[in-house]
Amino acid sequence: MYSVSDLAQRLSGVEHFRRIQPAELENIIQMGQIRLYNAGEIIFQEAAPAEGMFVLLTGRIQLCKLSRQGQNAILAIYDPVRMFNEVAALDRGTNPVTAVAAEDSIVWRLSADQLEQLVLRYPQVGLGLLRVLAERNRYLISRFEDVSFRPVMARAAKLLLELSEYGVEPIDRRKHPVHQMAAQIATVPEAFSRALKVLRSNGDIQCTGRVIQVINPAHLLEIAEIDPREL
Repeated sequence: MYSVSDLAQRLSGVEHFRRIQPAELENIIQMGQIRLYNAGEIIFQEAAPAEGMFVLLTGRIQLCKLSRQGQNAILAIYDPVRMFNEVAALDRGTNPVTAVAAEDSIVWRLSADQLEQLVLRYPQVGLGLLRVLAERNRYLISRFEDVSFRPVMARAAKLLLELSEYGVEPIDRRKHPVHQMAAQIATVPEAFSRALKVLRSNGDIQCTGRVIQVINPAHLLEIAEIDPREL
């Protein structure tokens, strides 16, 4: 298990905590609660009363929405160090999504009251939260555009480009199984698998049991309807 000083150092990886002195960061860490979640464990449920703001310190989490028909859509997958559930902590409403530990994860939580105290004491944290919320808004607009205007093939190509850092890195299939990638682009695994098959037959990607390698990122950009000049 990590010590308070180790966790404080990790918290300094969040942009708006970087200018706070290490000793103060340790005090801030001790304001909240630290918990280990096992892989597959639910951190909080959509529509439940908000438990506060969270920061992922180690591990990996998924933010999900479940439709009335039972289809699971993964809105985001976060690696450390990442803050999440700020909106519910700020407006004291219900959780807008469900958060699940994708692997064993250490999460730090502040209640809504504790977050308010923190922002009053450290205004830079509040300014940082505004930037985070602006970033989230832009992301949601982008997701809406994808689902509304891009077909499954285009969305699949875009996701493969993002996960591979535009062809630089292989995509670990154990870390990114088909059902999770399908959920990230709001489709079913069968449709995503068909897209992979077409891209593989075109020579745009190579697939093994362990990795997916993007071979022709330029063509994937074209399929994804992304202008290279916008990158």
